[in-house]
Amino acid sequence: QVQLVESGGGLVQAGGSLRLSCAASGRTFSTYTMGWFRQAPGKEREFVAAMGFRWSNGSTYYADSVKGRFTISRDNAKNTVYLQMNSLKPEDTAVYSCAANQGYIGSVYYTARYDYWGQGTQVTVSS
Repeated sequence: QVQLVESGGGLVQAGGSLRLSCAASGRTFSTYTMGWFRQAPGKEREFVAAMGFRWSNGSTYYADSVKGRFTISRDNAKNTVYLQMNSLKPEDTAVYSCAANQGYIGSVYYTARYDYWGQGTQVTVSS
């Protein structure tokens, strides 16, 4: 069982930056594939970024809408995954949630591939 707690959300002006953190419980964090998803009001949850587990060479994946602006990283010693968000746009406004599942999960883009979810943190980008 893994518990995930996000932090770092807030209100920022367009063009600004935020860094989200997701702290995970447990001793085997490095064996988990980690993902970030977001859900805006009235819309379905969508994939943002993901990072492979330890033996996948830390492969990273991004949605086209955030590629070049967002960066996912992880610190296995701190059981934490980060999402650095730069050049934020109003359309990035959403609740951001981190997700996890152990080992290789196949396609990282689908919510159903993740067993564990955090409660989410609100990101609001003003124009």
